[in-house]
Amino acid sequence: KGKRSRCCLIVNLMFSVLGLLLLTVGLWGLISKESFTQEKIGSMGTDPMLLLGTLGLLLAFLCLTGCVGALRENTFLLKLFSGMLLVIITAQVLAIIVVYNVQQEIGNVLRSAMLAAMARYQDDLDLRFITDEIQSNLQCCGADTYRDWEVNIYYNCSAPGVLACGVPATCCIDPLENGTMWNSQCGLDAQTLDEFSAQSVIFLGGCLGNISRWLEQHQGLIGTVALVLLGVQVVTVYVTTRLQQRIHWHKVNGVRCVQLM
Repeated sequence: KGKRSRCCLIVNLMFSVLGLLLLTVGLWGLISKESFTQEKIGSMGTDPMLLLGTLGLLLAFLCLTGCVGALRENTFLLKLFSGMLLVIITAQVLAIIVVYNVQQEIGNVLRSAMLAAMARYQDDLDLRFITDEIQSNLQCCGADTYRDWEVNIYYNCSAPGVLACGVPATCCIDPLENGTMWNSQCGLDAQTLDEFSAQSVIFLGGCLGNISRWLEQHQGLIGTVALVLLGVQVVTVYVTTRLQQRIHWHKVNGVRCVQLM
């Protein structure tokens, strides 16, 4: 019982720390962007930091329940923990099955999500960061083409500002322009160029194609990580269940010993 209790405690403690870290980062992001102000609280439901904080809170609560249950040898908390973990495992398996069967629809959802992120590029720091990271790391621009940046009111060709008909600097092939200073204006007027002229300045290909190719190239690694995570969760449920049985056995036999005495 001691080994199982320690094993359960260590695993849950590790994930509790991870959950608290995610919660801290999420709250820090919301506070730093002043998302709790009256003007911004209405749009907080789509904030990635809120999702991160909620995920961290749920993970911390789940794992702390397991930790306390293992430390106090409380079968109710252990049953609550294993039950919630079984629900999560089931949801993950169902999600994998759904993703596998509706791959085409997922592509459309990703396209809509990326276009929505591009439309809010100037107004949401998190979406700007995510979009910039995708474009710079995958060397792409827009969802399907660099002209997708028309969806943004600042980069739209009918906009009055200096950004009109441009693209963000992360679309540029050489945003440093062979120097050391980031040139934030390297994508100005890029949408006015034809593809032959634009190819020497910005990445022409959209990010969705690059994301699909990246997923295909790393599908083995992604599958392995998913199986390992599911395996850890299944083993945790098994260890927790065995711990419950041992605690129950010791309690029953302890009562019998007292009655016999």
